[in-house]
Amino acid sequence: MHLVLFFTHDTSLRAWERSGMLEREVALYRKYVEKGVRVSFITYGRRDKKLYSEKLRGIEILCNEFRLPLGLYTRMIQFLHGKVLRQSSVIKSNQTPGALTALAAARRFNKPMLARCGYMHSEFIANQHGADSSQARQALDDERKLFGEADAIEVTTPMMRDSIIKRIPGSTAKITVTPNYVDTETFSPRAADKEIDLLFIGRLNPQKNLESLLEALRGLKLKTVIIGSGPLENELKEKARALDLDIDWKGNRPNTELPGYLNRSKMFILPSHYEGHPKTLIEAMAAGLPVIGSNVPGIREVIAHSENGWLCEPNAEDIHSAIESIAADSGKREQLGNNARSFVLQHYALDNIVAMEEQILINLINTAHSSKASKLI
Repeated sequence: MHLVLFFTHDTSLRAWERSGMLEREVALYRKYVEKGVRVSFITYGRRDKKLYSEKLRGIEILCNEFRLPLGLYTRMIQFLHGKVLRQSSVIKSNQTPGALTALAAARRFNKPMLARCGYMHSEFIANQHGADSSQARQALDDERKLFGEADAIEVTTPMMRDSIIKRIPGSTAKITVTPNYVDTETFSPRAADKEIDLLFIGRLNPQKNLESLLEALRGLKLKTVIIGSGPLENELKEKARALDLDIDWKGNRPNTELPGYLNRSKMFILPSHYEGHPKTLIEAMAAGLPVIGSNVPGIREVIAHSENGWLCEPNAEDIHSAIESIAADSGKREQLGNNARSFVLQHYALDNIVAMEEQILINLINTAHSSKASKLI
């Protein structure tokens, strides 16, 4: 099998590394390489091949070495990387933005195409710009074309599957729910001093609802660590100073460093307004942490309240109450953490997810071969 992965539009390996995502994102493809699958990445970086070929040994990196403007490179990808695309067995997109570029290449070279999306792009755009915005309408049009024409669709939650089925006639048989994965050996409970009371990991943007978190921390006297960066960073730091909160801002950290922070923490929190299928949440659960999450789409599909985590409404008062309740009850923290770990082992372990997706790819390739054979008869 030769799998070609199209990166999200305008995304590079260097961008993955800068945001701390690199090792997490490539873990799946390292497993494929171990199984004898040829893997090629098509990225938008200009120096990705030079910078990462040694680090990602076994994975072929095709990038914008030609230093073309973004728009021109995007239009030319199928010609610039045509030799590898022609040799491929199956083409996969990483997220919806950029997937139409992958679809065009798949059609040009008559290859089966798996449209993978870890979150529903149109819903995120609607939340950011408004449901009636031109951006939201364009996102819906792009999804209609992508999901209508792709040979298979891979989503991370049943909620995403149901959304597509309602909008795209005839898509039901093409959709498979494959959750995000966790390396449960790397992210596992390990003995460490619990020097951090509360941990957050994620982008510092409006979606994550950190202003409400800061308000909720008023008066709790907890040592809080926030890992991540984003457009609200300066504003949030100023607000934290005004509230006299004990917060250690760590910026972006590599995914390989996150288990250490998780193991030194008593609780993890994700107070977002909405999510897709949040990787930081399931990584925290894999590490055996009691997790607190807002009762919103993408989080409530993972957390069963009072069983493997704690749900609260995404407002400062409810977040405060949830943190206070869990912080005061060490027995509840232990119970939730143990249950969270068990839940992740059952549903999100990396090897299980690799097997699920590999079967989708094999089925796509076999169907494509059968179709070609029937045309020759």
